[in-house]
Amino acid sequence: MKNVQVLLARRPVGPPVEEDFRTEESEVPFINEGEALLQNQFISLDAGFRNWMNEDAGDDVLPAMAIDAPVMGLVAATVVESKRPDLSVGQIIVGRTAWETYSIAGPGELMTPIQEKYGLSANYFLGVMGDTGLSAYFGLDRVASLQVGETVLISAAGGAVGNAAGQIAKAMGAGRVVGFAGSEEKCRWLEDKVGYDAAINYKAGHIERSINEACPDGIDVYFDNVGGELLEPVLNHINYQARIPFCGAVADYAAEHGSGPANLFRLVANCARL
Repeated sequence: MKNVQVLLARRPVGPPVEEDFRTEESEVPFINEGEALLQNQFISLDAGFRNWMNEDAGDDVLPAMAIDAPVMGLVAATVVESKRPDLSVGQIIVGRTAWETYSIAGPGELMTPIQEKYGLSANYFLGVMGDTGLSAYFGLDRVASLQVGETVLISAAGGAVGNAAGQIAKAMGAGRVVGFAGSEEKCRWLEDKVGYDAAINYKAGHIERSINEACPDGIDVYFDNVGGELLEPVLNHINYQARIPFCGAVADYAAEHGSGPANLFRLVANCARL
């Protein structure tokens, strides 16, 4: 069997481009005791993994990706051969492996079996039933302690976590849900299809006025997927004891130098929590 892999050919500068990657074919390796062979069915392209493409990005969570090695990513896969006692042939699992046709699940590597009782395709467990949906839920529930009737503002609202966060906030009883997006098309989709009460095109200018119009009663919860300079105008509109679950930093993943707000004292003045 042949294994098609997408390798990291060089360190991206800014947003990744096609030339940062290359494909390679190799033989599928034999597995050793304690390992399982996975055939990847779906691969998730998560913005957060851009961070680990940088040379100095290794941390306590994940190592930096190596040049000329398969690109790291989350997958939904079928177990096709197993010498690992906790994984059985035919099981469908979600785990962190790589952009390739076949992967090996080594001893102790976390692989989560999908529960068939939900009757959903495996790709859902890389989205709303997986990391993105869980990030949205726990950010709103455990971190923000969202209360019925509150106003929620969400950045990168058109992304995987953002659109899930908007729907979950509605289901939890938020009084008003507003999202940031980068185009008028995305804003209309959020309002017409996802169920947002309003959406703000942050690239259109007049952002302070737009926030004031969309959130006339102020902001109780700001679910931040972006970080960077967008946080500054938001802080000017937060309510007393506002909560800001910080889920991601899309603005900085591909930036050479990070950016941030100059008005962090607004957190102190409003007894807010970030």
